[in-house]
Amino acid sequence: MKTAMGANAATHPEGPGWNPASQPVGVETVPASSSWTKAEPAPLMEAVVEKANMARAYRRVVTNKGAPGADGMTVDQLTDHLKQHWPTLRERLLAGEYHPSPIRAAKIPKPKGGTRQLGIPTVTDRLIQQALLQVLTPTFDPSFSESSYGYRPKRSAQQAVSAMKAHVSAGHRWVVDLDLEAFFDRVNHDLLMARVARRVHDKRVLRLIRRYLEAGMFQHGLTTPREQGTPQGGPLSPLLANILLDDVDKELERRGHRFCRYADDMQIYVRSQRAGERVMASLSEYLENSLRLMVNHAKSAVDRPWQRGYLGYTLTRHKLPRLTLTQASLQRLMQRVREILKRGRGHNIRRVTEALAPVLRGWASYFSLVDVKRPLEALDQWVRRRLRCVIWRQWKRPGTRRRKLLALGLDEPRAWKSAGNGRGPWWNAGASHMNQALPRKWFEQQGLISVLDTARGLSRSS
Repeated sequence: MKTAMGANAATHPEGPGWNPASQPVGVETVPASSSWTKAEPAPLMEAVVEKANMARAYRRVVTNKGAPGADGMTVDQLTDHLKQHWPTLRERLLAGEYHPSPIRAAKIPKPKGGTRQLGIPTVTDRLIQQALLQVLTPTFDPSFSESSYGYRPKRSAQQAVSAMKAHVSAGHRWVVDLDLEAFFDRVNHDLLMARVARRVHDKRVLRLIRRYLEAGMFQHGLTTPREQGTPQGGPLSPLLANILLDDVDKELERRGHRFCRYADDMQIYVRSQRAGERVMASLSEYLENSLRLMVNHAKSAVDRPWQRGYLGYTLTRHKLPRLTLTQASLQRLMQRVREILKRGRGHNIRRVTEALAPVLRGWASYFSLVDVKRPLEALDQWVRRRLRCVIWRQWKRPGTRRRKLLALGLDEPRAWKSAGNGRGPWWNAGASHMNQALPRKWFEQQGLISVLDTARGLSRSS
């Protein structure tokens, strides 16, 4: 599909090998009025294709990498492709004549089971969407709710979790946990575009956003048209989701509710079960009638906060609640560790710990807010036991095990007895002889990250 899409491609105006001083006529020197077809006079599209904005968008797309779209083009090929096609692409954007390519369908597993449908735009379309995002964010973001935390500058999931804890600590010890069914797949295009048009008046930008919403889904060699939804996978989708759901935020603020929203993950905090049930009924009606979104009543509930997770965290039921992990968060990490160790069988243990390091460090960073540290300590112990299990298997024969245990400091009788005990790897991994031979300090020397220590260090620094 590359040849067919050539006229619709672009590159970062300051990408590798691209010299702004030697731009061909039409890249930055041709005014909008001289475009090959008439462009509307509104300035927003000019801001999108402006050199500095495109350069910033290019850097972000290249840094994020990502899989190829329907045309098969990789991020590494973007610069050369844009050198050739940027002048034509820029003219089409300014003229309002650019049409996005179909998006490639992909499915990824959900943390709680099932799969999530992604739509992966071509690299060129990711660049344009990123450039649009950078221009539109200053227009929309300042008016968003203080209780909205997802995909916004200088906001994070951890801030949402801290707000959750504060609301419950203030006495709002019931939660309305709302689950929107297939939110990104059900967004109504007309309703969304009406909200975008409240602040965007450049018709070229409005047409381009709608074309992105309506871009077909490419799967199994066929392109299927789309009449609703804003598929996850493109840079613009999170902002569009926030624009639509900002109406919900404003409605909750008008009613005086305490709430947290991270993208489509929404919780409202109230003082009684009865109040929660009223909020659940009225808000479900508002979402379904005003925004044409469906509430998944099987997954939604009015419940105590400590019975519900939020963004991987949950609370204890103390009068002054403390943050802790959901069991699902712990299980997901443990499964990830199992996968890495399975791939690392037969490898040097230092290589295995190097593979584990970014996973454990990133997880510890996200969960550095937890007040209850015991699960993190238990997780560290479990990881070390899994590694001892790998090492025991690598030693294979009793003679090798005896020799290794002797080298690690065990006395002769104990090394003999332990090496030939006939027990399985998991039992031996937790036994005293392996704990003595391979203590925590030994694993630290091999580069193993401690989740507990990392989380504590980040918590103190913040």
